[in-house]
Amino acid sequence: MEQPSDEPKVGEYSDAEIEAARVLFSRQATFVLGCAKIEQLPDPDLPEISFAGRSNVGKSSLINALVGMHKLARASNEPGRTREVNFFDLDGRLRLVDLPGYGWAKASKTTVKKFQDLGRDYLRGRVTLKRVYLLIDARHGLKKVDDEALDALDLAAVSYQIVLTKADKLKKGEAEKVQAATLKAISKRPAAYPAVLVTSSEKGTGMPELRAEIMRTTGVEI
Repeated sequence: MEQPSDEPKVGEYSDAEIEAARVLFSRQATFVLGCAKIEQLPDPDLPEISFAGRSNVGKSSLINALVGMHKLARASNEPGRTREVNFFDLDGRLRLVDLPGYGWAKASKTTVKKFQDLGRDYLRGRVTLKRVYLLIDARHGLKKVDDEALDALDLAAVSYQIVLTKADKLKKGEAEKVQAATLKAISKRPAAYPAVLVTSSEKGTGMPELRAEIMRTTGVEI
């Protein structure tokens, strides 16, 4: 007879985990620096999680919602504004990393390649990187432009998890359908974490669960 496992279940979080994560993310968060070259990265002395996604998918808004601040990460209506790897420190225990967006057609090819290569270099060589959270607009789901990012993460063997954003823009029941379709689409990808989170930075939907997942993934304690 199998003994009950004490291992936490994928996508499920206890009240204690939710509360501990709330406390952690309520502590001071500060902008550290933006790096335009791989040589400028800070020393890998803290666990890190990073956020990637198409331009204008809501990375800055999600980071701000996670830490309960309005202007920690600078959100913009201008796609492609994030052209550096931006580091944020959470209470000296954890770094949140905002990677350059992709899929912005208005930038020159030289500019796009420069900041996308920077993101790839970071992903390949960062020993303290615990997971990449790949943000996907819930209104559109996975698109062809996302395939390259998924392939690159699989190739680099970097653990990543899909986070659906802007779920408040969908009608009731639609988010669950997109969530199920997304989970099915990544089911055979080797580096994909087998759970898809549904969030809204504006309404706060999914933020407690995302905080808990980050805390569980990094092993950071309060």
